[in-house]
Amino acid sequence: MATIEEKKEAFERLLNIMDDLREGCPWDRKQTLDSLRYLTIEETYELSDAILSKDYDELKGEIGDIMLHMVFYSKIASEKNEFDVADVLNAICDKLVHRHPHIYGDVEAKTEEEVKANWEELKLKEGKKSVLQGVPKSLPAVVKASRIQEKVKGVGFDWDNKDQVWDKVQEEIQEFREEEKNGNKERMEEEFGDLMFSLINYARFIGVNPEDALEKTNRKFIKRFQYLEEKTNSHNQSLKEMSLEEMDAIWQEAKKK
Repeated sequence: MATIEEKKEAFERLLNIMDDLREGCPWDRKQTLDSLRYLTIEETYELSDAILSKDYDELKGEIGDIMLHMVFYSKIASEKNEFDVADVLNAICDKLVHRHPHIYGDVEAKTEEEVKANWEELKLKEGKKSVLQGVPKSLPAVVKASRIQEKVKGVGFDWDNKDQVWDKVQEEIQEFREEEKNGNKERMEEEFGDLMFSLINYARFIGVNPEDALEKTNRKFIKRFQYLEEKTNSHNQSLKEMSLEEMDAIWQEAKKK
């Protein structure tokens, strides 16, 4: 692993390259905060893919892409005389020191829950009007639900145990089924949302990341369905011409792969 000096040199190299590109490359020179935003979102999802795949070579590259974007934003801001990368790094360092008084102060926090509670309390003291203020509006719904639940847990708004949450899941299932029978689409959607929210809450209690779990299921389904397609094509058949029973037989094969 690199020494601290080698890490500094590598980061300085990236900053110098960013300066060169911003000055000499027509594409890099043209970029703005807004034009980079969509690319950053794409890079973040690519980073997520690498994490789920546990592909460390890919992960290294994706982290580099994200770091480049952070340096790029800082460079653009410095050109507007707003801030530079040193301001960014010092700001996050100051925030981390301030929000970890159990490390840099005299506050005691021996558990993860105590650390999170202190964190949320400090944010409110900093001027936040709500513990939910820091949850981005554009987050995917499953991720947002998880973050909301984690945030309110930090101030003590939570169930006592997982059995209570599971009872809530069962309650929401019944409420959804009732609205389904009534055929009210708007109420069905509302109750289905409540059901998903309660399931996500239960996942939190048992230590399962619902976003990761669903994505792994998506990937598993894609893999099995593509096996079904390949097997069907190899026999010069069409899925549309096959019965559900025939397709299910191949699906069961795919599950064993």
